[in-house]
Amino acid sequence: MTASSTFGLSSEARNLHWLLSNLVEEVPGLQSVAVVSSDGLLLLSSDPERNVGPAPARRQDGPKGSSADLATIVSGLASLTQGAAKLMDSGSVKQTMIAMEEGSVFVMSISDGSLLGVHGAPDCDMSVVAYHMALFVGRAGHVLTPELRSELRKSMESAL
Repeated sequence: MTASSTFGLSSEARNLHWLLSNLVEEVPGLQSVAVVSSDGLLLLSSDPERNVGPAPARRQDGPKGSSADLATIVSGLASLTQGAAKLMDSGSVKQTMIAMEEGSVFVMSISDGSLLGVHGAPDCDMSVVAYHMALFVGRAGHVLTPELRSELRKSMESAL
């Protein structure tokens, strides 16, 4: 990570960029990662062209598999699973995992109502992905204040 890649961001925002980069670097088989606000807006992305911060590129080229697509999917899945949890009177949703023939999607709640979404390759180790997601959520949850979410939204908008 270079100083210029996060120029103008608060230390909390730079730390969150670093945590996301670390997640992508540490976990084999991640194709796309997105942090999404509770209202469905993309806050942080593993796509270099979508971030002001570091560029941890391990994603597929083209629109499929991008963090923007993942953010949309994560938001929809969260809505669906939260509705199911209410109908079943089962409390809040902590994690959702979908295994497909050609990949996996993981969604984990962050304490402030935001979501962490991961698109994994078919051969990714689901337990390793879930473990590292839990680490990210534990480290990021306490810093995702309304002020930081606003700062991240603005930095994503300016990157477009």
